[in-house]
Amino acid sequence: MISALVYADREAVAYDDLTAARRAVGTTWVHVADADDEEIDAVAAAFDLHRLAIDDLRNGVRAKTEEFADHTFVLLKSVTLTPGETTFEKEVAASPIGIFIGRDWVVTLSPGRVEAVQRVMDAAERGDERLLHRGPDFTASRVADVIVDAYFDLLDDVETDIEEIEEEVLASTDIETLEKINDVRRDLLSFRKQVWPAREAVGTLARGDPPQVQQQTEKYFRDIHDHLVQIVDLTETYRDLVAGARDIYLNTLSQSTNEVMKVLTVVATIFIPLTFVVGVYGMNFGGSPYNMPELGWTYAYPATILGMALMTAIMLVHFRRREYL
Repeated sequence: MISALVYADREAVAYDDLTAARRAVGTTWVHVADADDEEIDAVAAAFDLHRLAIDDLRNGVRAKTEEFADHTFVLLKSVTLTPGETTFEKEVAASPIGIFIGRDWVVTLSPGRVEAVQRVMDAAERGDERLLHRGPDFTASRVADVIVDAYFDLLDDVETDIEEIEEEVLASTDIETLEKINDVRRDLLSFRKQVWPAREAVGTLARGDPPQVQQQTEKYFRDIHDHLVQIVDLTETYRDLVAGARDIYLNTLSQSTNEVMKVLTVVATIFIPLTFVVGVYGMNFGGSPYNMPELGWTYAYPATILGMALMTAIMLVHFRRREYL
């Protein structure tokens, strides 16, 4: 879907013809959502967009800012947590958004529909004064701002998952808890791969390197860059929290295993003298009972039981002193 607006005389006028929209007096914004190859080619031809930039948009390369002869290309990623299609409960889905900034025009292209960007377009159609007279670079900053703000929403969801994990890891050592930990670690890693390049891309705009970015607009890109720095810091903090939760889980599991091994060791040790006595008295002794004097003793059996009980008591006292029990 192609939407074309021209800002002039404090009002926004919609155009159906892309060539006419570019030639019109004022600031032109063309937004293409759910863009197919035919629509992308039509917009690229109307605004003479560089072929390499279009290839980067189609191939979904990392976020970047690149300057061309008459326009600047900014590639950002819209990131959301979506239900996993295969094994994982949640997955990080990234959708590329290309922002082309010209002298008096701006073009935004996205293969998918990005609701945050669409809200900015809707505001422009309603005549948002903050967009009408500040130029294409300010419009680009608004688009980049709503994309970056959505990153905080994703981190809020991740934070909620981490809080649940921290509660579960202290209560049980179920395998489901470890799976949740690994899922969040994977999501943070995927998110980090999108945020770090975005910080560099916006940093180029914040410094005012491209000629299409006016000096009065640099402060808006600096604000977006500050948000990205904060997001990167939060991402690293959450990764440390998840790593700590994983260590707690493994330590708890190891401690539980040690407790089981202590009990098994005590039980096995108790049965060692029993096994020895049974083995000795289970042998066949031929000839006179005096070959083993206690066989002919009236109190041999009670004495044997008493001896085993005494040995067991000694071992239990030993284990108690060693804090095995």
